[in-house]
Amino acid sequence: MNKLSSWVGILILTAATSLLAQAIDPAIAPMAPPNAVPEGTTFLVRLQDQLDTADLHPGQHFKVKLDEDLISANGNVIPRGKRIKGHVSSVEHGLHARLLLSFDEIETNHGWVALIATVTGVPGEHGVKTPDSEGEIENKGTTIKHTIEDAAVGAVLGTGVGAAAGGAKGAGAGGAAGAGAGAMASLLANRDLRLEKGTTLEVRLDRALQIPSQ
Repeated sequence: MNKLSSWVGILILTAATSLLAQAIDPAIAPMAPPNAVPEGTTFLVRLQDQLDTADLHPGQHFKVKLDEDLISANGNVIPRGKRIKGHVSSVEHGLHARLLLSFDEIETNHGWVALIATVTGVPGEHGVKTPDSEGEIENKGTTIKHTIEDAAVGAVLGTGVGAAAGGAKGAGAGGAAGAGAGAMASLLANRDLRLEKGTTLEVRLDRALQIPSQ
């Protein structure tokens, strides 16, 4: 009897310790139910709208589609192609354009359920920085190399126009003006962040996603 009581006490203590650890350390995720996709799972979605920081405003809605199956431990599935609704949480324009997207709900075979997730990457988009811990997408902006290249093109064009109008002196003035115009055009052309329709986003679940079976 005493031995049985000791084992029961150990089990209760172990369970209590586990619950206490989860309460103290939020990094320790609780075990997901069998019909859920666990917190921390990453998956791919595909944009169904163009997102351009020049036109967006906070609260604006957008849609994506699931680009791969989501499967729970008990075999419940949200198949690829299901729709996901989201909205723009914040947007910043200019040379360092930023965009923060939030997800609202995902379509399943048995209706819509809430989705809490964060963008962790934009695969294939080299002009976009890796999102930070909050999922904020940021434009890399214009590189020095690109600005110099655009200035050089502008200088060549300006030199030709200047030479035709005023000889050598005009060529020099035209080249300088063309270089400045080329550099400015480069900056202006790259000031906003644009994600085209069809762009792939990598997303991480911030909370276990329960998949209804009926």
